[in-house]
Amino acid sequence: MRHSKKFNHLSRKTGHRKAMLANMASSLILHKHIETTQAKAKALRVYVEPLITKSKDDTTHARRTVFSYLKDKTAVSELFREVAPKIAARPGGYTRILKLGFRPGDAADMARIELVDFNEAALAASDKAAAKKSGTRRGRSKKTTAAAPVQQEKETVAETAAEE
Repeated sequence: MRHSKKFNHLSRKTGHRKAMLANMASSLILHKHIETTQAKAKALRVYVEPLITKSKDDTTHARRTVFSYLKDKTAVSELFREVAPKIAARPGGYTRILKLGFRPGDAADMARIELVDFNEAALAASDKAAAKKSGTRRGRSKKTTAAAPVQQEKETVAETAAEE
């Protein structure tokens, strides 16, 4: 029975699971995205998001705490120098999991986990969406949009004639 087992053990013993998650978290921080199975991506999200939150305050204690989880000096310095300033304003949700389909060998569900603020393609798409002016839900006919400037000109001509 699995009473009070709140996280996925990934069919591994504790030491193997911790080492695997530490390696995956280091790779995620260094490369900004990795491709893995969906179950591992979900477990990695639970593992890495508290570390990213802890990196927001750059103290010696925070660095040592994060290092005890990651066990990789370059990943810790990358996290505190490049990732933390970029996500400082974000209140949480630092990672995104995208489903990729099935792996050909064993049909495992594959996923891509990435740091949200570091995906250039998604950032460019969101900039385009923000730049695009939102219209109404119901379309306007071309006749009314073309006639609107002409109507405004007539009103301004009538106003100037009334003033004279």
